[in-house]
Amino acid sequence: MSRPERLEIEAAGQLGHVFVSKGPAGHATARPAVVLIHGIGVSHRYLSKLHGLLAESADTYSIDLPGFGATPRPEKTLPVADHASYLLGALEQLGVLEFVLVGHSMGTQFAIEATLQQPGRISQLVLMAPVVDPLRRTVVQQALALGRDSLFFESPSSNALVFTDYFRCGPGWYLKTLRVMMDYPTEVRITGVTAPVLVLRGANDPVASSGWCRRLAGRAAQGQLLEIEGTGHVVQHNRSVEVAGAILDFARIGRTARETPQERPA
Repeated sequence: MSRPERLEIEAAGQLGHVFVSKGPAGHATARPAVVLIHGIGVSHRYLSKLHGLLAESADTYSIDLPGFGATPRPEKTLPVADHASYLLGALEQLGVLEFVLVGHSMGTQFAIEATLQQPGRISQLVLMAPVVDPLRRTVVQQALALGRDSLFFESPSSNALVFTDYFRCGPGWYLKTLRVMMDYPTEVRITGVTAPVLVLRGANDPVASSGWCRRLAGRAAQGQLLEIEGTGHVVQHNRSVEVAGAILDFARIGRTARETPQERPA
């Protein structure tokens, strides 16, 4: 699979980047589409391993939202709903009208909100390492959990990707976006989602705990929980093969046989 094509797209009054991997031209049948959304402070880069694996079976789109990665910084802090409007508008411009939507960390909030804005377009919703657990809704608690994760449960490569993106994001924009993340009621908004939902976490993740993820899956109309052993918060980078397999199975997208972890009901 060749490297994704980077497209600069303006939508909902903002500028972002979409990284696209599509099947060969003239393919006999249309391939399904999977869209990947990053979390706070980071970019498509820590999704690249997962992107490449999914692109073997589906047209795959990774989005750098306005203000993240190499995209321009918006003039004002954007609420979750504005980021959701951007990703829906950008994909509409590309002719992607129905897709599986996958968010990681704060990206799960953007994904939930996009699904609520235009529910007919999202066939399945995957929430990887979702935030924020209402039992730990303080910045200090979240920072301690993230620090523990990076020290004990992440690989050198995942830490390098995350912290170089944090540096590029800068403390000002990160802190502005952090307040948006902390205030978003994920556990309330999920109740309005009618699409099937897969909540997926690394079994060692101290940020998205097992109890929180189980409760979140239980609040969805059609929710289930899957835990990937031996990894932490950046599960899609450290266990990309297992995560890709789980997403493709959940979305019923044909693929070559891969080892897939066992599902656990919500």
